[in-house]
Amino acid sequence: MTTVTDDREFVSPARKLVRFFLGSRDKWKDKCQAAKAENKLLKNQTRAVERSRDVWKNRAQEQARRVAELERELQKIPAAAH
Repeated sequence: MTTVTDDREFVSPARKLVRFFLGSRDKWKDKCQAAKAENKLLKNQTRAVERSRDVWKNRAQEQARRVAELERELQKIPAAAH
């Protein structure tokens, strides 16, 4: 592996470097904030989907219990009464 020593001087004016670094920092912050916002949105959507799934699961279980109950009642009725 070779090592490169950097002995050169930068000749760009400080005002240009400052503007570049500030712009770079601002873009990075904007990107980070956008990612955080998207993450929050996705977490909220996930939570809503899970809540909805639980509601539908409970409804389905309740309906299955109701069907089983009605089938038991139906079996108690004599066949001649059908």
